[in-house]
Amino acid sequence: MSYWMALLSAAIAVGMPPVAAASDQDILAYVTGSTKKVCQLTGDFDRELGRPTLSQTGRRYGVIATDLGSSFEHNGRLFFLFGDTWGRPGDRDAVAWTTSSSPEKIVLRFHQAPDGKWLPLTVPGVDLGAFEVPSGGVSVGGKMCVAVTTDWSAEKGLMGRSVLAVSQDDGKSFQALYDLSKTKFINVSFWSSDGWLYIFGSGAYRKSSVSLARVRPKELPDRSRLLYFSGSGPEGSPLWSSREQDAVPLFRHDVIGEFSVVYCKPVGRYVMLYNSYSPRGIIMRSAATPWGPWSEGTVVFDPWRDGGYGHFMHVPTSVKADTRDAVNDPGREAEWGGEYGPYLMARFTTGGKGHCRLFYTMSTWNPYQVVVMQTDLKLETHGSQPDDPGKRR
Repeated sequence: MSYWMALLSAAIAVGMPPVAAASDQDILAYVTGSTKKVCQLTGDFDRELGRPTLSQTGRRYGVIATDLGSSFEHNGRLFFLFGDTWGRPGDRDAVAWTTSSSPEKIVLRFHQAPDGKWLPLTVPGVDLGAFEVPSGGVSVGGKMCVAVTTDWSAEKGLMGRSVLAVSQDDGKSFQALYDLSKTKFINVSFWSSDGWLYIFGSGAYRKSSVSLARVRPKELPDRSRLLYFSGSGPEGSPLWSSREQDAVPLFRHDVIGEFSVVYCKPVGRYVMLYNSYSPRGIIMRSAATPWGPWSEGTVVFDPWRDGGYGHFMHVPTSVKADTRDAVNDPGREAEWGGEYGPYLMARFTTGGKGHCRLFYTMSTWNPYQVVVMQTDLKLETHGSQPDDPGKRR
């Protein structure tokens, strides 16, 4: 907790960068003012709206509060991987799922232990304590494959290793396959396309950029089959290496920890979201191919500009006396809320030619819950003026 709050405190006063110029090709732009909270996904009570949540995770499963919530499709259900969860000792992680076809009506179900409460995600031989969490998952051949981070160092503020684990019973139990990475693929996001499984990865926690690997899905259990994007050849063709050390960043922005990537069919773009402390907020980038080139970053959620602070993210009254909200967790009146873990849910993406609406989960720190957010994007041709995402209140 102290590490996150140190980053958050340093970020409070950070401003926005200038809007990048349009390229010769269409660019994917943020629709100003379109980002909003859809609903609170976890916990029992939405303090902003003053009403119960749909999932009632505390009453039904003992999930009092949690964060993260990266998601992936598996056997007809949308599964969620939650991080350090309140309700059992030890900051354990949790697996949930939904069959909902509407982002406004997601009802979560959790695997249950014999005591009726949520079943912790466990990988034998792998420590999964505080700050050691699942970062991404994918369904391969009817099995669930999940990447978890471990070897957390409080002194360095870093996860030291990621492990790929497999489940043959829809997430009730896991077995470790291999160490995925100790360098450039600690937090990951998976996406399957054109017969390949792409693995996007960040390294040092919130101190690194994103790299890319790929593998044929059936070869995922064999780490030696992974190929790492090592740059571009003639005419922009991607180059691949069998050595992780050859992997190069897709772009340079050394702030990335939690992030997600999906393909947005209505606009023909891969879309990436990640949280950043410089500039402050949730950042969107896009590309026509997994290896890019990736666009400049655009702030699609700013906690002040877009109605987070003072509404569903807590602001200490000692800092801003005229902002009095009642959304903080008990005993945490002096702690800021903060946005992180923007995990896209491709199942719910809507749109038509040239525009799309994204839905994603986002953690708010105080209250320690996960909300569902929406953001609109549109394609703009060369010469048009994109909406300005840099204006602040």
